[in-house]
Amino acid sequence: MAAVTLLEARGLTHRFGGLTAVRGVDFDLTQGECHALIGPNGAGKTTLVSLLSGRLPVQTGAIRFAGQDITRLPAHQRVRRGIAYTFQITSVYAGLSVAENAGLAIQSRGGAEAEVPAALARVGLEGMAEARAGTLSYGHQRLLELAMGLALHPRLLILDEPTQGLSAGEIGRFKDLVAGLTPEITVLLIEHNMEVVMDLARRITVLNFGEVLATGTPKAIRANRAVQSAYLGG
Repeated sequence: MAAVTLLEARGLTHRFGGLTAVRGVDFDLTQGECHALIGPNGAGKTTLVSLLSGRLPVQTGAIRFAGQDITRLPAHQRVRRGIAYTFQITSVYAGLSVAENAGLAIQSRGGAEAEVPAALARVGLEGMAEARAGTLSYGHQRLLELAMGLALHPRLLILDEPTQGLSAGEIGRFKDLVAGLTPEITVLLIEHNMEVVMDLARRITVLNFGEVLATGTPKAIRANRAVQSAYLGG
């Protein structure tokens, strides 16, 4: 079956004052794949995904999602189109219970409260439904954030540093969970844990100084001398 392009970005550029964080980036996501975005700190990864999700406005370039131009759509309208973004810093509602957090995400797409137990069970939080979200460990807050993202029933799930703060056991559960999401959901993974990246990603894009340094399979990226020099070492 021929690959179907879900997201297509062309010529994306974003400047913060005199600093060009993203410069002329072309980027594609294939429907049903797990695609990793890696690179050194300051490479422009978070800026790029903020452009894709609508958290930052596109200054130059264009973005198409499922065949439609979404370049000027704000973030909340992109969510309705099927793009969910879990943040590098947890964004749960600390004063609400775990179940209430999941319920808000479900209600935002018109779902029913009865879906909450299944949403929490999907990430292993079914036993913490009544706990106040602010009392959870950092790792459990990340898992709650993932549950909230999945509760939106996205076509594209963007995960920004999802394993940060997770224990080894939680990382293993996370890998199993993400591996089970595709091909129904396309996953864009921004991650520094290279074991996670190499295990999950079908393709990898490497950013460096706001530009695409390389895109390819994990094997090709690992063997790329420019990538080794800029990021992987060796």
